[in-house]
Amino acid sequence: MRRALELATEAGAHDDVPIGCVVVREDRELAAAGNEREQRRDPTAHAEILGLRRAAAALGSWRLEGCTLYVTLEPCAMCAGAAVLARLDRVVYGAPDPKAGFAGSLGDLVRDPRLNHATELSGGVLADTCGELLRAFFRERRLSG
Repeated sequence: MRRALELATEAGAHDDVPIGCVVVREDRELAAAGNEREQRRDPTAHAEILGLRRAAAALGSWRLEGCTLYVTLEPCAMCAGAAVLARLDRVVYGAPDPKAGFAGSLGDLVRDPRLNHATELSGGVLADTCGELLRAFFRERRLSG
């Protein structure tokens, strides 16, 4: 999660919402990314989507079985769905997202028993640090806007 926080900080430096993720398999980092929506002008350039794409490229397969996604903020519906479709074994997130989170807050796509794959979920890892990074980012935007 600390590596994901580094990437989140980098994302914030280029005016993207500071969210970072790392995809790990067998204690080895396969891929890492920070949000790049502003940088790419792409609504799908969330840290998780970019990280999953890079992990798939590293493995040469879209099936990311045996992998864990670490992300600083609870995944949204798009990213939670992508985690399931990628067949991740586990998702670990930092801060909850009561406004858009779909890994327990507004819904739980990650563990929905109706889907063809269920992913193990852990939340709240370094939640205070992850949450403060986001709060500081938005506080600065409100003050300068």
